[in-house]
Amino acid sequence: MTLVMFDMDGTLIDTQALITEHMATTFEGAGLDAPSPAASRRVIGLSLPVALARLARTDDPVLIDKLVKDYRTHYRASVLTHNDREGLFPGALEALQRLRTWDGMRLGIATGKGLSGVHRITGNHNIADYFVTLQTPDHNPSKPHPGMLLRAMAETGALPAETVMIGDTTFDIEMGKAAGAWAIGVTWGYHEPAELIAAGADIMIDRFDELDAAIRKVLE
Repeated sequence: MTLVMFDMDGTLIDTQALITEHMATTFEGAGLDAPSPAASRRVIGLSLPVALARLARTDDPVLIDKLVKDYRTHYRASVLTHNDREGLFPGALEALQRLRTWDGMRLGIATGKGLSGVHRITGNHNIADYFVTLQTPDHNPSKPHPGMLLRAMAETGALPAETVMIGDTTFDIEMGKAAGAWAIGVTWGYHEPAELIAAGADIMIDRFDELDAAIRKVLE
């Protein structure tokens, strides 16, 4: 069998503007300097508490908890009124449709986004039934800890050598390699391609129509 795990933000869905906007609103509402869009992009992919703590440069649990709650309030209000702001990247849907027809293929998600957000987005795009395993910080440590992939392998019975992680950040690549899996980096996301290569990406792709061949190559 083959297990292919996808990151969401920056890999399957384009949420850069939405996330950076609400990071700024959250920090300003707490009386803190708003992080720059570039700084916010650097933490996309981490679990929300870890990302906000890193941006705020704090380990104060009270402040972190406030920032998490405020961010979620802003984000949910926004997507409930404008559910077109979590769009799939070009070619993502077609790639998922192709891959799910492969013999022995299992698809999954490993994301820093919460499970409720994953359900909302996969439901909005009618792709919920494409994925047999959903791994989030609700029941795993934050990336780059390998827990999400290890749990996905345990749930599906896949071996590390049969598992491929697809992602746009060093957190994704480091998680994949720490789990003993293959790692394919994408160049359209939020970390620079050179960083993903340095983190251990086995292959880089520039477009979703290159993904099938990349998966075959690492598994051959």
